[in-house]
Amino acid sequence: MADPAQQECPISPVVELVLSRWTTPILWTLEHHGRSRFNELQRRLPTITPKVLTQRLRQLERDGLVTRTYHAEIPPRVEYAISELGRTLVPVFDAIANWSDAHLSQVTTARRAYDTARAEEEAWAEG
Repeated sequence: MADPAQQECPISPVVELVLSRWTTPILWTLEHHGRSRFNELQRRLPTITPKVLTQRLRQLERDGLVTRTYHAEIPPRVEYAISELGRTLVPVFDAIANWSDAHLSQVTTARRAYDTARAEEEAWAEG
């Protein structure tokens, strides 16, 4: 039997799945703006490259968090939407947003204090 102290954190797979670099912005965008074409998503997420957006959309579709609808028209049209499973994450995103509103300023203050203390320690150590 594995040592409980050595077992992986039980939420690690979910954190990796949901909070990876582009997953949250893509799902948030689809939830707030609705069904979107690739170029619409790219306009709303201007710092993502087309290659990375394509990769993330494929992964999100594979994970069941996004649906892809192909319209056989000329020219072909593809739309992406957050799935029902993806929508179950909205309360998680709302909780993170609420935490951010309530505490991000404290994180910024702590970072500044840490950076100042480290700089003072380094200056003192250099003599």
